[in-house]
Amino acid sequence: MPQTADDLDAVAVRTWCSLALDALGREREAIDAINVYPVADGDTGTNLYLTVESAAAAVEAVFAAHETGTSVPSTADAVRAMAHGALIGARGNSGTILAQLLRGMAGVLAEGAGTGSLRIALARAAASAREAVAHPVEGTVLTVATEAAEAAGRTPDGAGAPAVAQAAYEGARTALEATPGQLAVLGRAGVVDAGGRGLVAVLGALVEAVSGRAPERVYEAAAAPATAAAVDCPAGDDPQDGPAFEVIYLLEADDEAVERLRTRLDGLGDSLVVVGGDGLWNVHVHVDDAGAAVEAGVEAGRPYRIRITHFAADRVHARPEPAQRAVVVVVPGDGLGGLCAEAGATTVLARPGEPPASGELVDAIRRAHAREVVLLPNDGDLRHTAAAAAEQARTEGIRVALIPTRAAVQGIAALAVHEPDRSFDEDVVAMTAAAGATRYAELAVAERQSWTMAGICQAGDILGLIDGDVAVIGEDVPETARKVLDRMLAAGGELVTLVLGEDVPDTLADALEEHVREGYLAVDTVVYRGGHQCAPLLIGVE
Repeated sequence: MPQTADDLDAVAVRTWCSLALDALGREREAIDAINVYPVADGDTGTNLYLTVESAAAAVEAVFAAHETGTSVPSTADAVRAMAHGALIGARGNSGTILAQLLRGMAGVLAEGAGTGSLRIALARAAASAREAVAHPVEGTVLTVATEAAEAAGRTPDGAGAPAVAQAAYEGARTALEATPGQLAVLGRAGVVDAGGRGLVAVLGALVEAVSGRAPERVYEAAAAPATAAAVDCPAGDDPQDGPAFEVIYLLEADDEAVERLRTRLDGLGDSLVVVGGDGLWNVHVHVDDAGAAVEAGVEAGRPYRIRITHFAADRVHARPEPAQRAVVVVVPGDGLGGLCAEAGATTVLARPGEPPASGELVDAIRRAHAREVVLLPNDGDLRHTAAAAAEQARTEGIRVALIPTRAAVQGIAALAVHEPDRSFDEDVVAMTAAAGATRYAELAVAERQSWTMAGICQAGDILGLIDGDVAVIGEDVPETARKVLDRMLAAGGELVTLVLGEDVPDTLADALEEHVREGYLAVDTVVYRGGHQCAPLLIGVE
């Protein structure tokens, strides 16, 4: 039975998410293929799919919580779950904007599904998405959303949800067809806006969810048109001449801090989108200085799930051919994330107590966009998760080599010898050898009294762990670090790597460098900043 404005309920929301996911799954590759703005990195369809996948999973979780009873979730619970899922799972520029569109709709629909609520929800969605984008551009998904809302707003008073959804869908289709004439880069490529096409698919799913009838599918999954393979842009008019990195993170912060963050990030780069509210935000920006973008988030609040993607230097002006080889690295701190990203790696941030799931690793492998990928988990506890991710990526035709690095310093050593020009097998062997030749240690603070391999520790003691086992118990960081270094260098070594945590002063690195220089004449020392969420000190000896 078709839905009406008064029964746009939780079941309809669940159906919408499921149908939208199916639609984006069908069109993902075709949308990726026409992705030429704001960066021709060929991932808009994938990003939209992953964003809706997260939204759908959140709605399913709400329904699962009601399985033991006879009731179903309220509409408010369902739409809020949808919006929250999209927010925390948003990927890329278009995915982040879609998350804000869903959040805007949820804010209205959660208040009650009365007559006209869907029209109001679509209008709120379009307005809030524009507010989230620092510099809105016409001919993009924002234009498509606005035209969809205006078309819905022209439906007669009392029109049911099916009529409103159909009007929005038709308005979005019309707006999408006009995008090549509004945005020059689309016109030169001979394509419509990729994000806008994704939104049309999502609105088509809404029509089917509320009416029971799927709208005519205008676009079929197909290869990119030949005209999108290479776009000649006038000098200074090429969006691909922009920043080198995409930075995305979730942020816990208050409204005032976020406003300051917007201003700071706007000065650092472009494609700035900040969505969310009520203390939780999703931040997306393209910058040349990834570390500065993350540091700005740290100053504003608590950033996490930080993802830094390095745009290929030889980006083409449509969906690029996959690179031959890439490296995906799990890092324990944003400082190392910036370091690895500058070396060309795709990074995944591991927060203490919240290791990345296999899906996040698969997503990173996809974002690396290469035929061959070397995966560095940098944590022994991630070996099964990383293996599952590698296996999943192999089913998608990607050749993946998993090097079982157990610590970040082993990953740094492996990345240092990475040579994409040699054969894949030779590169993996060299990287594996470099990682295996690196002993690793870290300093940690004991949380309670406990038995260890080095004896009994008390709460607050400094623990020196070598190759995963407690080897030294000390009272302060400098002395414990020196003892750990002496034990490690007793077996020989040529290079010491020190990674300092956020609150560790530079004077510690200076003192440890001097200790190594005076006691071990043939040993060099390099120092990196691990940044936020990194252990107080990581040590590597090669």
